[in-house]
Formats: sequence, structure tokens, C-alpha cells
Amino acid sequence: MSNLSPSNRGTGARPMVKCPKCGTEVRGIAQFCTRCHATLRFQCPSWGHEQRQGGTCEKCGIDSLKYIGAIMTAKTAEADQFHDRLEPRSTLMKNILWVPFTLGVPLIQSLLISRDRDKS
Repeated sequence: MSNLSPSNRGTGARPMVKCPKCGTEVRGIAQFCTRCHATLRFQCPSWGHEQRQGGTCEKCGIDSLKYIGAIMTAKTAEADQFHDRLEPRSTLMKNILWVPFTLGVPLIQSLLISRDRDKS
């Protein structure tokens, strides 16, 4: 008979951890609980440090939710700037494609409006 505990039998003495949500023993390398699918490993979004509890990183002290919120705000602002630069081009292309159907009236209007904006 081996000296391994019943929970470690067949796993090659790998460390086991208990799920904080349901109490099931799972392998120490598990990302999620096999029974209730609770997250068992959290990763710091800034440095990639892995830990067993979420919230604030144990190594760098960054609050994950605030950090991700700041990153999302920056990415949203960047996407809005890109959209604002792209919109006049797409309007011009749309007006050019619609010339056979609209006889070019919207194209002429958009060109006159943009010309008037440049003067002021």
C-alpha cells in the first residue's frame, strides 16, 4: 500500500487544493473547479502574476477592476478617435457609390459643406 492520501492517488503526488466555493478537491494546477466552475487562479492584468484570490494583486498591489476599467476607457477613447477620422472618408465613398442613383446631389452637398468648413 502506498503512502499517498486517497485524494492524491493516481496523480503522482501532485498538490491538491480545495475549491473555496463548493469544497471539492482539485489539482493544484487547475484554473477552474471541475464541479462548480469557480475560478481558482487569478492573473494580475498588469504583470501576469498568478494568485489564488482575485481583487488586488499580492505582488504589485494593483486593483484588477480599476486597472481593467482604466484600460477599457483608454481603448474606447482610442476607438472613438479612429471612428471620427474614418467617418468623413466613409461618407465620401458612400456618396461616390450612390452617384448613379442620386445624380451626385449628396456628393456635391458634402463637398460644398467641407469647403465652407475649411474657409472658416
